[in-house]
Amino acid sequence: MNWVQSLYETYEQCAAKELVGYVSGTKRPLLPICHITIQAHIEVVIDGCGNFRRAQLVSKDDAVTIIPATESSASRSGSKPECHPLCDKLQYLAGDFVRYGGTVTSGFQRNPSEPYQNFVTLLSDWNSKCPHPKVSAILKYIQKGTLMADLVKEGVLLVDHQRLLAKDDIEPEKRRGTIFDVLNNQGDAVVRWVVEIPEDTESRVWRDTKVWDSWIDYYLNHRSGTSEICFVIGEERTLTNNHPKYIRREGDNAKLISSNDTQGFTFRGRFITDEQACSVSLEASHKAHYALMWLIDRQGYRDGDLAIVAWAISGATVTVPQPTDDPIATLFGDLPSDDKSIDTAQDVAIRLKKKIAGYRQEIGDRTDVVVMGVDSATPGRLAVIYYRTLKGSDFLDRIETWHDTCAWRHTYRVIEERDTNGKLYRRRIPFIGAPAPADIAEAAYGRRLDDRLKQATIKRLLPCIVDGQPLPRDLVESAIRRASNPVVLSDDQKEKVLTIACALYRKYMYGKEQYDMALDETRRTRDYLYGRLLAIADVIEERALYKAEQNRPTNAIRYMQQFSQRPFRTWKQIHDLLMPYLMRLGGRAYYYKNLIAEVESMFTPEDFVSTRSLSGEYLLGFYCQRQKLLEKRADDREDDNDGTSI
Repeated sequence: MNWVQSLYETYEQCAAKELVGYVSGTKRPLLPICHITIQAHIEVVIDGCGNFRRAQLVSKDDAVTIIPATESSASRSGSKPECHPLCDKLQYLAGDFVRYGGTVTSGFQRNPSEPYQNFVTLLSDWNSKCPHPKVSAILKYIQKGTLMADLVKEGVLLVDHQRLLAKDDIEPEKRRGTIFDVLNNQGDAVVRWVVEIPEDTESRVWRDTKVWDSWIDYYLNHRSGTSEICFVIGEERTLTNNHPKYIRREGDNAKLISSNDTQGFTFRGRFITDEQACSVSLEASHKAHYALMWLIDRQGYRDGDLAIVAWAISGATVTVPQPTDDPIATLFGDLPSDDKSIDTAQDVAIRLKKKIAGYRQEIGDRTDVVVMGVDSATPGRLAVIYYRTLKGSDFLDRIETWHDTCAWRHTYRVIEERDTNGKLYRRRIPFIGAPAPADIAEAAYGRRLDDRLKQATIKRLLPCIVDGQPLPRDLVESAIRRASNPVVLSDDQKEKVLTIACALYRKYMYGKEQYDMALDETRRTRDYLYGRLLAIADVIEERALYKAEQNRPTNAIRYMQQFSQRPFRTWKQIHDLLMPYLMRLGGRAYYYKNLIAEVESMFTPEDFVSTRSLSGEYLLGFYCQRQKLLEKRADDREDDNDGTSI
C-alpha cells in the first residue's frame, strides 16, 4: 500500500493550490474527491429562484466539466446506469424528455420516468441535508419538468413536430453551428448549470468550490457504508470497494484496486471478504487515484497502456526530471521554441547540469521522490509494474549519472521553423546526453517495432536509470547489430541508430573502460583502431563521390556489417577499392594515406590479423574519427578556393 500512501500525501500537499488553479483553467485538473470530469454539451443559465433565463451550446475547448458523482455513477455501465447528482444527460434531468421523443436507456424502458425520478430524489436528499442556494435553485427548476421545452425554445435542441431530429434528418451543410457538431444523438447531450445570484462572484456551478464542499460533506457523512480502519489514513472511515477508473486518460476503464470478482480468485482462497484483503476508505482512495491521474496528465510519460511518472511528495512546484526523457525534453518539455535556442550540443549538457542543480535547490535533499509505472495486466485491471521511493538527492544523483554515463552526441531531434520569408524548414537540434528510453527501443529493434516490445523495453530500462542497474546485454548488442548494417536504414535513421548504439556501449562498459566522445588518438585497442580505419575509408570515398556529384553509399558503409564480423579480411577489400577515389582527391590524398598508415602502425601484429569479430567499441572509433574528419570540411572548402591542400 506504499503507493497509495505516497499519492494520498501528494494530494494533501497539492490540493489547496491546484484545486484553486483549476478555476483559472487547466487541461485535466486535480479533482476534488467525490467528483469526476465529463464533457458537457449544453449550458443552462437560471436565476437563484430556479427560473430559466437562457441556454447555449458549449464549445469543445471549454467542455471539460467537474461534476459531483457517487461511487456507482462514477463507474456506471449496463442497461440501468446510475444518475449523477447535479449534471447529467437529458434523460435524467428533463421531466419532459419522453414527451419530445427521447429514448431512455434499455433498462428504463418499462418506466421511462425512472431516471428523472431517481435524479430528483438524489438531488432533493442532498439539498435537504447539506443545503446550498445553487443546488436549491437547480432542484426548483428541475422539478418544473420543462427543460426540454426551454432548450427547444432557445433553439439548442432541434425538433420537428415536438420530436427530436436525428442527425440524418438535416442536410450536412445545415448542421454547422448546431448540436450535431459534437453529437450524433441529441438525447445524449450533457447539461451543466450556471446559477446567477446577485453579488455571487462565481455563477458557474462546476467551478464553485462551495458547491464541491457541499457535495463532499453530504456524501462522506450522510451515505450508508461500512466504517472500519482505513489502511492508508490509519483512522476509522467509511470504506469503499468501488475505486476510481480513468487513471491514465479519459475513457480508461482499467482499475488499480478492484474486488468485484467474487467468483474467481482475486481474494478468495486467502480472505473471506474483500475488506480483509484491502481496507481503503473512499476519501483515501479518491485522493490517491485523483493525484495519480493528475500527475500522469501533467508530467508523466504515456505509450499505449504504459504510463510512468516521477514526482516529489512534498508537492514542490517544480516538475522533477522524468526518467523517460532525454535532455531536450527535461530542459524544455519538448523541442525548444525560438526563445530557447541551442547553439551547440555541449550547450545542452551544460544546461542540463544547471537544471538538475536547480532541482536540488527546489526539491531539497530530504524530500521523497517517487517513480511509479503502471500497465494493463488485463483490459479491466491495472498493475503497478514499477515503484521506487528515493530521497531527492539520491534520485537526482541517479538521473545525473544516467545522463553522464550514457551520454553521446546526438542530432536526431528536429524542430520546424520559418525563415525570414515565412518558408518552413527543419532544423536539427544537437545535444549531448542520454537518449530517451523510447528512442533506445526504436534504435535496438527498429522503427516498426511492436508496441508491446517497445513498452517492455522501456520497463527494462527503468531499473537501469533509477536503480543504477547494468544495461541488458541483449539490448546493447541489438543496437550494435543494427548500427553495423546501415544499408537497410533510412538516411535519417543511420545517424540516430549509430549515436544511440555508441551511447549504450559506453554506458554498458562504464566502470570497466572509460570512453571519451572526442577522438582518442592514443587509444591502441584493436576494435577502436579498426573503427577509425573504417571511418577514414568512408570519408575518402564520400568526398570523392561528392566531388564527382554522385550520391550513393560508400563501400565502407556497404561492407560495414561484414567488416564487424571479419575486420582483417574485409579491410583488405575496402582498402583495395579506395585507390581510384584517392586518385580523384589529388594532393589531398597524401593526408589520408598518411593517416591510414599512422592508424595501422598502432596495431600489434596479432591484433591486426586476428579473426575475432569486433565489439561495439569499433562504432565509437568509427564515429569519433569520422566526426573529426568531417569537422575539417569547412577548412577544406576554403583550401579549394585558394588552391592549397592539407
